[in-house]
Amino acid sequence: MSFFTLFITVLLTAVVLVVGAFVVAKLIGPRSYNPVKGEPFECGIPTRGSSWMPLHVGYYLFAILFLMFDIETVFLYPWAVVVKQFGPLALISIGFFLVVLVLGLAYAWRKGALEWK
Repeated sequence: MSFFTLFITVLLTAVVLVVGAFVVAKLIGPRSYNPVKGEPFECGIPTRGSSWMPLHVGYYLFAILFLMFDIETVFLYPWAVVVKQFGPLALISIGFFLVVLVLGLAYAWRKGALEWK
């Protein structure tokens, strides 16, 4: 099987699965139509004033730290799969990676980015 044939097969399979999921959800999903569902709301309470309020910078810092450690997990998985093939060099490189991450966490902790005030 050529690369092009494989690519088309995977693409068609993806399209069929997505369309199939939408069709099944439409057929067996609950239906409840009323005008209140179409109105915008914020946590169940109608909004007052402007919605464009600035958020505290702590939320952004916390989100960035979460992403940093989430991406660390994504990088550690493929490393764990091939660690036997690369030997001690892989261990040294991932050790350096983890040291940099721990230093980043220590810096954020020292600056107070993990505390809610």
